[in-house]
Amino acid sequence: MSRKIFSLATVVGLLLFCTVFLRSDIPQCMAAPEWALAAPQTWLDEVNLIARLIMGEATGEPLTGQVGVAAVILNRARSPEFPNTVAGVVYDPWAFESVENGLIWTRDPSPENIRAAELALNGWDPTYGALFFWNPSKPVSPWIWSRSIIVQIGSHVFGR
Repeated sequence: MSRKIFSLATVVGLLLFCTVFLRSDIPQCMAAPEWALAAPQTWLDEVNLIARLIMGEATGEPLTGQVGVAAVILNRARSPEFPNTVAGVVYDPWAFESVENGLIWTRDPSPENIRAAELALNGWDPTYGALFFWNPSKPVSPWIWSRSIIVQIGSHVFGR
């Protein structure tokens, strides 16, 4: 939690520095200091990676369903059963079809995908702590049906 607050504070500080001291346009200023945006695992990196996964796994779903997919990523990162970072969860082998087939790198996430990632990172979890999601109308492993279903949002069901 403190890492996210620190990263957000760093970004806000950078924006203030650019606008107040450099009297610079924010987009130009943000493009200049590569070190500020290239640091691994910043809040912005997490937003981008989660938004890409949302784009790959939940395109066409309502905003609440997209936030649900993001919440599953964050719930897994907090669970001792999964890797303890967002990147670790996203790149966990065979965890997400859109990562395995490369879909998350074929197009940029939409503004709605980015908003869904931000909402989840800011604490909204419409899945009530789910660790799994799947679309019951698509072929899935029979194992997934052993999970307790918590809620259905759009085409996905969310479970533990």
